[in-house]
Amino acid sequence: MKDEACVFCKIIDGEVLSSIVFENDDVIVFENIEPVADTHVLICPKKHVESFLKLSSDQTLDKMVEAAQKVIVDRKIEGGYKLIFNGGKYQSVPHIHWHLLAGDLEKNDDILNRT
Repeated sequence: MKDEACVFCKIIDGEVLSSIVFENDDVIVFENIEPVADTHVLICPKKHVESFLKLSSDQTLDKMVEAAQKVIVDRKIEGGYKLIFNGGKYQSVPHIHWHLLAGDLEKNDDILNRT
């Protein structure tokens, strides 16, 4: 089920243009419009799920894992990457997604970039 107001659903439906890195029937991966690293892509299920706490055991995460693994290998970033799942006040778009970061990070002194 899509959320008409969700920007990620609009990207999935092609209503909002995005630089797509990978796509299949279940998942879409696209470049972040405000990257904080050399590689900064978003990994989203095509099925609208508002948050991690709303996620059921419907294999959505399995599909996201497969997509993330493919992008990591394709981009040759196996040697160093971060896969981040934000929630609550840290989740800016109400559609579950991961941030995949690699390479130089914008704020090297940020504690999250050092862990």
